[in-house]
Amino acid sequence: MVGTQLSWDEYATAWARLHGGFDPRVAAPVVRAWLRFAYHVGFILGRLRVTPTAVTAAGVLLCFCVPLFAVRPVNGPILGALFVLAAAVADSVDGAVAVATARTTRLGYVYDSLADRLGEVAWLTAFWLVGAPGALVVAAGALSWLHEYVRARAVAAGMRELGAVTVGERPTRVCVALLGLLLAGVSGLIDPDLTAGTMTMATAVWVLLAGFGLGQLLSAVRRALIDAG
Repeated sequence: MVGTQLSWDEYATAWARLHGGFDPRVAAPVVRAWLRFAYHVGFILGRLRVTPTAVTAAGVLLCFCVPLFAVRPVNGPILGALFVLAAAVADSVDGAVAVATARTTRLGYVYDSLADRLGEVAWLTAFWLVGAPGALVVAAGALSWLHEYVRARAVAAGMRELGAVTVGERPTRVCVALLGLLLAGVSGLIDPDLTAGTMTMATAVWVLLAGFGLGQLLSAVRRALIDAG
């Protein structure tokens, strides 16, 4: 139904149906405010006939800008952090456009998931270019990929809900990328030698959260599939 615009309550109901039953109206204040912001931006873009795919493509391009700008001297990581923030907004808004205008499709879901993975590769590439060890960067990417792969396979095997909202979810990765690059940039302004060390610590935090989140998800998947079977 192209052209149909949903109210906030209708949008929240549709959004919950697409996200394992999690109702954004009862989320934490910060999460609820972020999702309402995405809804309003998505509503406006829908009125302007902007498609969800176009917003997704813009988000990927913004992600690709992160490593390109992060390596600039002096304020590069700070610029990279700003592009992460812009990409995160696009990532929320593309889904909001699709839901608010009743244009959600299974193909769009695939595109969105692919865009998320490409974006995280770009962010971690920036981590490596700024000074984080390659092995640690690869571990961060692999654990995050496994997190998404396990959930996708569990759903295919019959798990009907998210399984668990873990500490390693996509919003956590966004926060680590944003804050990690920002702190690396600020520390670099104080002493350039601190940049690589700060970036390494941010990558280590990513690895720890991704690893713990994967463990949480595996435990939840095991319970869900045993109960279902």
